[in-house]
Amino acid sequence: MSRAAGLVLAALVLVPASAGASTGRPPLALTATPAHVSMAGSGTATLRVTNPGTSALVVEAARAGFELDLRGRPRIVPHSGARSATPWLALRPGRFVLAAGASRTVTVSARVPSRVEPGDHDALVLLTTHPRRSAAVSARLRVGVVVVVRAPGRVVRRMVLRGVVVRHAHGVRSLEVLVSNLGNVTESLERGRVHVVLVRGRAQTILRADARDLRPRTSGVVTVRYGGRARGWTTASVEITATDGGPVVRRSFRVKL
Repeated sequence: MSRAAGLVLAALVLVPASAGASTGRPPLALTATPAHVSMAGSGTATLRVTNPGTSALVVEAARAGFELDLRGRPRIVPHSGARSATPWLALRPGRFVLAAGASRTVTVSARVPSRVEPGDHDALVLLTTHPRRSAAVSARLRVGVVVVVRAPGRVVRRMVLRGVVVRHAHGVRSLEVLVSNLGNVTESLERGRVHVVLVRGRAQTILRADARDLRPRTSGVVTVRYGGRARGWTTASVEITATDGGPVVRRSFRVKL
């Protein structure tokens, strides 16, 4: 999974600090770096957890699964199905106190079981603050760090273009390209890797899709914004460029702008 995806999930469920905070350091704040961890098989990694606020924090580290909806919005779940790495992870320490301005490391260990399906398996490390007994406000923060563990074996890359739908919202048109990842590794669809060519007669308009990640054996929507004035039936030629030895994927659709 790309670093961008990890950053998105790092802000998965941030609960704001209490109102009336000063313009300097916030009373409650929590950060973790890196926002994304990748492991090739069993191994260990470290997270640096920092309290940039002015109040001491009690922090609990826990494992969880996550899902992405069709548009890439994350959601925490107890586990994430057959491709979850959640049960493979161990976290040390599981609970600790961070003084204001202090940092400490959390060790993430992964142990890949035998006879597991090759490819990417993922999980979420959740860092959740708990209010101290002396705290006047019981606000809580939660930060998620994506962990992707690649089990050994043959890597399979297979992307399939399913269709294109034109959406109209607030006077803006966009094309939503439905893509399925039938491979066993996460595909990072960086901006420019998916592009759409609108063909009307001899006129052509090239559009580039927004970036997003697509987990193995899932489908998702890649959004392409269109600011032109064309109306009516148009041919949309969609292409996903190759990466790491994967094939180029092309398909054309008829759409009504």
